[in-house]
Amino acid sequence: MNTPQLLTPDLWRDYELIDSGGFEKLERFGRWITARPEPQAIWHKSLPQSEWDRLVTAYFRRDARSEERGQWVCCPQMPEQWWVEYAYKEMRIRMRLGLTSFKHVGLFPEQAENWNFIYDQSHRIASLRQRPAQVLNLFAYTGGATLAARAAGAEVTHVDSVKQVVTWARGNMEQSGLDGVRWIVEDALKFVRREVKRGHLYDGLILDPPAYGRGPEGEKWVLEQHLGELLEGCARLLAPTGSFLVLNLYSMGLSALLAKGIVNQLFGGGEAGVPVSGVLSSDGSVKQGARGDRHNHEPLGGFTEQFGELYFPDRAGKALPLGVFYRFVR
Repeated sequence: MNTPQLLTPDLWRDYELIDSGGFEKLERFGRWITARPEPQAIWHKSLPQSEWDRLVTAYFRRDARSEERGQWVCCPQMPEQWWVEYAYKEMRIRMRLGLTSFKHVGLFPEQAENWNFIYDQSHRIASLRQRPAQVLNLFAYTGGATLAARAAGAEVTHVDSVKQVVTWARGNMEQSGLDGVRWIVEDALKFVRREVKRGHLYDGLILDPPAYGRGPEGEKWVLEQHLGELLEGCARLLAPTGSFLVLNLYSMGLSALLAKGIVNQLFGGGEAGVPVSGVLSSDGSVKQGARGDRHNHEPLGGFTEQFGELYFPDRAGKALPLGVFYRFVR
């Protein structure tokens, strides 16, 4: 069995985890510093509260009547919206941030580690196939993964159930100097069922499902109940060779081994019967006997995988876990 890995993006200039603790995190996005709840920050803060209060420009306060909603308390200079940038190789993407009533700001910065992987794999597939990679991004939110694939020339289908979020993602695409994304406002599971019936195939699948959610017509999504069916459908949509998958899970109590187990069973790979010819390194290249890697874009031969946790260290060195991931190349 391959060993789970701990990955943290190291190319961010516009993001920093300053401190964490007391079930909160203090973060810098560009020049602005936010403080918001973080259920996995179970330790004590390293900085005194007075330093948090001095640094912060927007503080999220939970509504006493709701576990999810709240409001931001901002300094006078804090804008309602602002932009950050991320760069990797030839990829340059811009993301608009905003303060939402659900504590989110429109960006999950730990996902940059997956953006790099998606960019490299989309390039590899284009070289292998001599055509653009066909990539499906489900629960695609504001489009960081979509932009990474598109920046590598992939033809991307972006699916999210919230129309306003899809509009947000489109604006990020335009500000990043990109175009040509196929936008779909629909429940992800419904879309996958329909694509299976149509017999469509994709070279890359990206899934970032929430623990709970609602589709545009009130469809209920519960991760533990519906993930298996979703992955069964996705297994029929992914090209059998020369393809990749990225799965993110952010739900307390779920592990990377769970993600590995269900994907291996439904897609084949690892202990499920397809020989593993190598292991993906943190930058997406292949080690331990694989025939090629993302740099020379040769066919990989067999099945390679990587799984573990995404995290950020704060200035004091405390490693804050921010979800589990599983990804493979075949």
